[in-house]
Amino acid sequence: MDGAYAETSLSALVARVREHAAGRAGRYLLGIVGPPGAGKSTLSVRLRNALNVESPIAEIAPMDGYHLTNEVLRASGNLARKGEPDTFDTAAFLDNLRRLRDTPIGEPVPWPIFDRAVHDPIPAGIVFDRQTIVLTEGNYLLLDDVGDREWSAVRKLLDECWYLDAPRALIEHRLLRRHIRGGRTPAAASTKVRDSDLLNAALIDTTKTRADLVLRQRGRRYELRS
Repeated sequence: MDGAYAETSLSALVARVREHAAGRAGRYLLGIVGPPGAGKSTLSVRLRNALNVESPIAEIAPMDGYHLTNEVLRASGNLARKGEPDTFDTAAFLDNLRRLRDTPIGEPVPWPIFDRAVHDPIPAGIVFDRQTIVLTEGNYLLLDDVGDREWSAVRKLLDECWYLDAPRALIEHRLLRRHIRGGRTPAAASTKVRDSDLLNAALIDTTKTRADLVLRQRGRRYELRS
């Protein structure tokens, strides 16, 4: 995956997804992975909206819906570590990825989302039915297993996985703003970024070589590592 970056357009990325998804009997699952603050959600939304211009064929299945609840994390003494690989319900995430692959098009598959207002997952925030393209985005889609969390099984359920990269300074800036908007004081936000988010980002960076594409955002456009 070493090499220079070459500019690519959103339309070229959309065309790639359409081509790879064409002719399938079931759903096409694309993973979008990268460190926190890299812009995965923005890319996912832009892809979904572009794919859905003519008809609603795509929807986003965010990994964030599988955060363990605050109640569970507080009871285990892990609330401060929220967002690390072992603070997700990986088994449930894998189970629902399999359901998206195996369930016939037209039959409903509910998917949880993460509500940043209450900082907890909301069950069945999204329901897949007629969509044939799934964009699942998250931090750990290319990770090796962590303890009893079988993260390595995720990649086997994806048809393709893209890595969205970003400079450390940009990630840090975005995360500080995110945590402050979420209610943390500037000091608490800085501690969270330093002691958790950036450590996670360094771990996620080690998975970059496993991606099918490595991208980075440049304004409204993207660059592809050649």
